[in-house]
Amino acid sequence: MKIQVKVKPGSKNEEVTQKGDTLIVTTKEPPKEGRANRQVIKLLAKHFKVPQNQVKLVSGFKKRDKVVEIVQR
Repeated sequence: MKIQVKVKPGSKNEEVTQKGDTLIVTTKEPPKEGRANRQVIKLLAKHFKVPQNQVKLVSGFKKRDKVVEIVQR
């Protein structure tokens, strides 16, 4: 399942919310050295109750708008 994600790095809190078809992920991590991306994967894994290795970043590695794939096994 592929999901559109909008990331808000450097926020005061961390949460996953939905706005239309897009998930909005706020994270405390800064967008440096992939730290925000790693935290987004952790938060989405927790949100969907799947292991982190089942959450894959498909596109948008250096952008706020990303496509993430959740692999169901």
